[in-house]
Amino acid sequence: MVTTFRPLNITWEILPEDYILPDDPVDNRTQPALANALSDSLSVAHRLPATAITGTNYGICATVNGKLVIKAPDWFYIPQITVPQAVINRSYTPRLQGDSPTVVIEFISHTDGGEYSTKPTYPPGKWFFYEQVLQVPHYIIFEPDAPRLEVYRLEGGRYQLREDGEGDRYWLPELNLALGVWEGTWQERTGHWLRWWDEAGNLLLFGSEWAEQQQQRAEAAQREVEAAQQQAEAAQREAEAERRKTEQLLAQLRAAGLEPNWDANP
Repeated sequence: MVTTFRPLNITWEILPEDYILPDDPVDNRTQPALANALSDSLSVAHRLPATAITGTNYGICATVNGKLVIKAPDWFYIPQITVPQAVINRSYTPRLQGDSPTVVIEFISHTDGGEYSTKPTYPPGKWFFYEQVLQVPHYIIFEPDAPRLEVYRLEGGRYQLREDGEGDRYWLPELNLALGVWEGTWQERTGHWLRWWDEAGNLLLFGSEWAEQQQQRAEAAQREVEAAQQQAEAAQREAEAERRKTEQLLAQLRAAGLEPNWDANP
């Protein structure tokens, strides 16, 4: 059965300066780490332009049927803003301050956060807000403990579950990257993470991984320099040994009353 929603009156207004934003704590320490991991690797790979922003638990605003609605996704990506970042320090309003999010991600924990809520009445559910109001092209729900990754794509105004993942990786053309599940340790957390892969299938590195890779390359280069130096020193010692051997032979010939003529033709 397809749900039919009543027409919405959507306007885009800046959050008033005196508006008190909710200061709800995150469900657990895992969610900020998962979000930071996504932004960290994008930044390291220079895939986060100066005009793009990512965020976590940061208010995105819209006015729906005359009432202000604010949702704070666990992670989002906005490809371009049209105002200085200092202006959007407290919240962000699409259309007025830049593009709508291209990707919104919610992390499921043991606390029900309404990730699947299609509630259209005020305050609307997350699913409804992302799909019908912001019209985010990609809505992603990730449960790290399972792990379970659900990638939804906006088609015909409704989210459709994608089943075209290759090796549990899903290509997001707007970012020219694939998103998938990776198991490992980062920042003292061992478990499942969401990570990025480029068009060639290369994993985008965390900053710590990139630093370690650079250190390994520097050490390998240093080893090559040292090996070349050792070879040069060995060649020098060999040449010195040949020179001494020649001097000894000359001394023996002169002691026998012979003067070698090296320039003589055979």
